[in-house]
Formats: sequence, structure tokens, C-alpha cells
Amino acid sequence: AMIEVLAKLGRGPVFLAGEVLECVITFTNPLSAASTSASSEMLAWASAQIHCQFHTSENRVALPPSDGSKHDVQAENETVFVPNRVHCLRLSYYTACGLGKLQKCSRCVEKRWGLCDSYCETLPIDGPPSFRGQSVKYVYKLTIGCQRVNSPIKLLRVPFRVLVLHGLKDYQFPQDEAVAPSNPFLEEEESLKKDSRLADLATELLMVATSRRSLHLYNISNTRGKVGTFCIFKTVYKIGEDVIGTFNFSEGDIPCLQFSVSLQTEESIQEEFQRRRGQLGSFSTHARHQEACLHTAQSSFSLPIPLSSTPGFTTNIVSLKWRLHFEFVTSGESSGTCLVRGSQSEAITCTGVEQIEVDTFSWDLPIKVLPTNPILASYVSQFSSTNSITI
Repeated sequence: AMIEVLAKLGRGPVFLAGEVLECVITFTNPLSAASTSASSEMLAWASAQIHCQFHTSENRVALPPSDGSKHDVQAENETVFVPNRVHCLRLSYYTACGLGKLQKCSRCVEKRWGLCDSYCETLPIDGPPSFRGQSVKYVYKLTIGCQRVNSPIKLLRVPFRVLVLHGLKDYQFPQDEAVAPSNPFLEEEESLKKDSRLADLATELLMVATSRRSLHLYNISNTRGKVGTFCIFKTVYKIGEDVIGTFNFSEGDIPCLQFSVSLQTEESIQEEFQRRRGQLGSFSTHARHQEACLHTAQSSFSLPIPLSSTPGFTTNIVSLKWRLHFEFVTSGESSGTCLVRGSQSEAITCTGVEQIEVDTFSWDLPIKVLPTNPILASYVSQFSSTNSITI
């Protein structure tokens, strides 16, 4: 005796803040063909809700005392829903089975038959993005609670990812729908129309922001003189793009022996929530390029921004910023090699010096990383679009 609950996110497990999350929830009775016609199960009730779990590290974050009236009751009892944002499913048949009317909040799930409904909810446009940092974590889940008659309550949790694009909140959609592009052959609900326009607007804003290219030249120098120049064509990227830069050491006065470039994020706690005064941020490295460049006139690097990473954002508690971290190893010597003549007058052997004095210095270049199309991010998501449980 059992009922199988299947939840499926049709478009994938990644959404933009402000979009409508749609999840198709199906209840079936997975009995074999040998079962009698009298085999049936009663579904007492079902409900679904979206919530964002907020976790902090006690060693890094000092939160004010929580208000008892707003305490999350789900932490004490996993079968109790958080009071806000609760949405009850409108259960309906998806097969013409003629099982009769709803009686006392119960549905009869016959063998090989079932119930199906679509749960839709708009994600808050001013909410935080999904983020798993060293100090703070924001985790989104769709929780489906259901109970079979005379059985304990079960919860099916469907994790998903939320990307936040700043600027969508202040955008006002045109009131006159006649001037908006539409398909006369399709009848769409108003929420779906707005959701589609929101995704199109986000794609347009991202394309405009990340397609602008202009030459940025930086001189690399230390206390002894010029090492070279660095060139980059843009400083605003989407997750999934590659950060490309080039070096020119031919005009440098100081030989560069080695350089490394790291793509990093800095997670900083806002001052009022820091556990210690002057607390430093924590850094995470997502990609790194290292190269020995003695006697190299020009060089380049390409660092991919992972689709699974979190774009830059700021909340009242934490901020996340992206940067390129450069480290250079230079020499004060005019040449990094010595020449040793062989036994024959025309033979010359070049060998490296055994010891050389070096200087190291670093440099940070801030960059801006924005979200990408949520459908593209769904391809590499660790979350599954389909989740199930048996009650």
C-alpha cells in the first residue's frame, strides 16, 4: 500500500528572481496489474510552499537576536510548514477515471490512475541569490507536504537555484498590452506573459552589459621599474564566459620570471554583522593560470567563469565581489642566463644561473560578474529536475 509523489520542474532547476516557478506534481498508485480492482489508496491532503533557508557561520557572523514571533517553526518539527507563503494544491484528475467527488479532503487514488496539478509561485524579485559561501548560505527549496490516510506526514523537498539580476526590480512593464509583442494564436495567462517578458528583458540587459568592449591598458611596475603592460577588453562578464587578457613584456625594464592569474571571489560580511572589528573577507579561487615567462615577449591567459558559480551580489548581511588576482616574480638581473663556451670556438651553450635574487608583488583588478540565461545554467546544475517520494 503506497502512493508515489513525483515533482518535476519542467524548465529546469535554475530560475531568475522574479520569475514564476512552475512544478508539476503527480500522485500515482504504483500497484501491479495483478492487484484487484478494490486496491486503492486515500490521499488525505497535500500542500506546497517555497522557502529560502539562511545559514551563517557563528565564528564569522554576529546576527541580532531573532524575534520570537517570527521564529521558523519548521526547525522544531519537520512536519510543520512555515506559516508564510503556503499554497494548497488544487488537486484534479489527469485521466478520465470517474472516481467521484472530493469527500472530506480526501482523494481516492486507484491503481495505475492518479492525480496531477501544476504548482506556480512567483519568486521574490528582491530576494537573495542561491549562495554557498564560507560565512553565509542561501538555499532555496520547494517543499511538498502530503499525507496518506492513516499514515504519517511526509515531505518532498525539491531544491532549485535562484539567480538575481539587479535592475529588474525597477523596470516598469508597459500598461498597454496592445503595443507589446504577442502571439494571437496562443492564449497565455497574464502571469506567464509577464514571466516570459521578464526572461526576455533579462537576456537583453545581460547582452547589452557584457557586449561592450573597450581597450583597458595597465602598466605593470614595481619599485625598480616597469615590468610590462597588461591588456583586457572588458571588465563585465556573465557566468559561463571566459576572462581573456594579454601581457606584453617586451617594453619592460625588469625581467619577469613568472606570473600567475587567479579568478577569485571575495565574500565580505557587512560591518554591523561582523563577529570581530576589522574582520577580513574570505577568498575563493575558481580558476588559475600560471606560466614561466623569462625571455617571453608576449603571453596571454583564458580563465573560464564556472556556470555553477554565484554572480556578484550584495545583501544587508554579506556581499560577494569578483576580481583578478595577479602575482609576479621579477629579477633585478639584466639577464636570467649565463653563457658558457664549449670546447669548440663556434659552440656556445646557454645554461641557467644557479641562484638569482627575485622580488614578488601582487595586484588586484576588480571585475563584474552577472548571471546568465537560467536555461543555460540548468545544464550544469547539480540539482535534478525530477524528485520523488513514496508515502
